[in-house]
Amino acid sequence: MAFSLFKKSEKKEESHSGPHYYALKVKNIVHETKDAISIVFEQPVSGKIAYRSGQFLTLIVPIQGKDVRRAYSLCSSPFVDSDLVVSVKRVDNGLMSNWLPDNLKAGSTLKVMEPMGQFTTDYQKERKRHLIMFAGGSGITPMMSLIKSLLTQEPDSIVSLIYCNRNIESIIFKEELTRLETKYEGRLHVIQVLDEAPMNWQGYSGLLNHEMLTKLFERIPNWGMEKSTYLMCGPEGMMKNVETLLDQHHIPKENIFKESFVSPTIAKEQKKETTPAAENKAREVTIRYDGHEYKVLVQPNRAILETALDAGIDLPYSCQSGLCTACRGKALSGKVKLDEEEGLSQSERDEGYVLTCVGHPLTDDVVIEIG
Repeated sequence: MAFSLFKKSEKKEESHSGPHYYALKVKNIVHETKDAISIVFEQPVSGKIAYRSGQFLTLIVPIQGKDVRRAYSLCSSPFVDSDLVVSVKRVDNGLMSNWLPDNLKAGSTLKVMEPMGQFTTDYQKERKRHLIMFAGGSGITPMMSLIKSLLTQEPDSIVSLIYCNRNIESIIFKEELTRLETKYEGRLHVIQVLDEAPMNWQGYSGLLNHEMLTKLFERIPNWGMEKSTYLMCGPEGMMKNVETLLDQHHIPKENIFKESFVSPTIAKEQKKETTPAAENKAREVTIRYDGHEYKVLVQPNRAILETALDAGIDLPYSCQSGLCTACRGKALSGKVKLDEEEGLSQSERDEGYVLTCVGHPLTDDVVIEIG
């Protein structure tokens, strides 16, 4: 069916042996809210960087004498915007999320890894579908990219956005969403939900629950299961809640896609209780990357990527949480245990793909090819 074109983890093989890096100049910094900014990057003079709506950029910044990497979703659309734009929201004790708004200025240059990510879809002008989005806080960023692309590339498709925030002051892209809703009247439906609503608030307030979701579904167009796709991006607790609510409304799991910004701690705690302790033995791993072959001895409870980086091997990576898949490689032999598998599809796991940032060798014959 048409919605199978929405890809979460289906990777395309790249023709190059490793990711490209760019030095991008900051064109402008837009203050979206008191704790969120949008960074507008100029396209490089060597040629425009191609990307797909819903993908992310990995920013690499030297902080306190060490290169720090963080992935931020693009909120720009390749069909609408000439520049590359990412949004950053401050996080308590967040190293990069606080450094960027405090130090970055127009004219600055940042090292950036090429766009990656599979929270994307293809567009066809004749297609007619309904994307129902649940966003929380900075989870609006990939949704904004997808919204702008869908509205311009599929004139018969529509979007319903349910956007949850703490208060009215924390709504990122508030004016932009209002402008788009007016311009594409009848095709973009925005429903704001606030934890702390002001006295004159006419919308929804409080946490999403079964009763609220039932009322929300009554407000958005009903195009049936065959033409409806559900997307979510936001805090882990919100997404778990939405998943439960969608299940109660009998929404098929194959119609639901999500993008995670943080490693799912709830699932990790459950895994700790059910997974036996890893073997207490160091294992040698062979890594093939960029035309070279490296051998590293991975100690118990150490990840393959971590060990390789400590050995001075410059492997690609970004989130180091098993979500972004920038560190993906194929295990040609041996067995590898992953702490987190959410970034990979079942077919990828069946083909032997692993994530080195959360991978631990279980045998002595592990050979991983990257790129």
